[in-house]
Amino acid sequence: MAVMSRAIVEASARRLLKGPRRPGWNWTVEIGTQVLKQQIQAAFRMHDVKRARRFLDSVILESPTAAQVNNVDVLEDAVSGRWIIPRHSVPQATVLYLHGGGYSFYPKSFYAQFIALIALSANSRTFALDYRLTPEHRFPTQLQDALAAYRWLLNTGTSPTELVIAGDSAGGNMTLGLLLSLRNLQLPLPALAIALSPPTDFAVDLTHGVPNAEFDWVNQQMLVEWSGWFCDESQRRDPLISPIYADLRGLPPIYMQDGGSEILHDSIQAFADCAKLQGADVILESWADMNHDFQFYGNLAPQSADALRRIGEVIESRVPRAADANSKPAEHSST
Repeated sequence: MAVMSRAIVEASARRLLKGPRRPGWNWTVEIGTQVLKQQIQAAFRMHDVKRARRFLDSVILESPTAAQVNNVDVLEDAVSGRWIIPRHSVPQATVLYLHGGGYSFYPKSFYAQFIALIALSANSRTFALDYRLTPEHRFPTQLQDALAAYRWLLNTGTSPTELVIAGDSAGGNMTLGLLLSLRNLQLPLPALAIALSPPTDFAVDLTHGVPNAEFDWVNQQMLVEWSGWFCDESQRRDPLISPIYADLRGLPPIYMQDGGSEILHDSIQAFADCAKLQGADVILESWADMNHDFQFYGNLAPQSADALRRIGEVIESRVPRAADANSKPAEHSST
C-alpha cells in the first residue's frame, strides 16, 4: 500500500507541475502507469520470485466489472484455470485466454479485472489458463500447458470455428507460439488469434537501451530478467519463442494491438511487417500515446475503451457464429 500511495502522489504532483507525460494521457493513465511501474520495480527488488508474487497478489483492485461475470474454477489432470462468462448476455464465442506477467507472475486481482473486460468486450465464454510459471518451469512448459488446454477445449465439444486464442504480453507471445504449434502438429486451427502487446523477438539486442522507456511501466531490466528465466540464450531464435523468425504461412487471422509509446512497439511493428511480406492475414492496430497492456483501464481511458470495442468487433467479423451476415466491422486506422 505504501508503494502505491507514493506512486499516486508522485504522478499527481508531476502532472500538476509539468502536464501529462503524453498528450493522450488522462489522470487515470498517468497515475496507473506510475503505480504499475513502482509496484513491479518493488517486486523485482525482492530478488525472490515467490515473495514477489505474494507482494503482487496482495494488491486488491475493486471494480464493478467483476460483478458482470460468473467465475467457474477448473482443476483437471492436465488443465487448471477458470471460466469467466458474462452474466447478462449469451456468449457468441469461446476464448482461450493466456495471461501476461513475463511468464513469471499472475497477479490474480489484476487479471480478474482484465480478463473480465476481455470476456465482456468479446461477448465470450473465456477460459483463463493457469499455466506453470518461470523460473521454476522453463520453455516449453508453458506452451505444453496451452496445447493441453486447447486439446481439452476441443475434446469437450468446442468447435475450432468458434474458438479464439487470445493473450496479452507474455500471453500474446504464447498465443503466436501456440498457433505455430497447432499448425505444425496439424491440429484444427482456431477461427482467430488476438495478441495484445506481444513480445515477438527474444533475440533482440537490449544492450543499447529500449525506445519509449520513459513512457512505459515495463523497463529494460525486466525484459532481460524475464528472458533469462524463460529460456536459454541459445533458444531465442526458436520461432516458438521469437515468432518474428517463423514461417507464418497457413495460420488463421491474427489481430494485434499495441501502444505506440510502449517499449515493445518497434518489435511488434517489425513482426507485423514481416507477416505481411509472407502473405499472412495479420492486422496491427496501435494507439499512439499508450503503453503496455493499456486495455486494462477499461472505460477509465478512451483509448482503452476503444481498443476493447475493437476486440469485440473483430471477433464478430471473424467468428462465424458471432458474425451478423449483414454487418461489417467499424473502420479504424491500422498498420
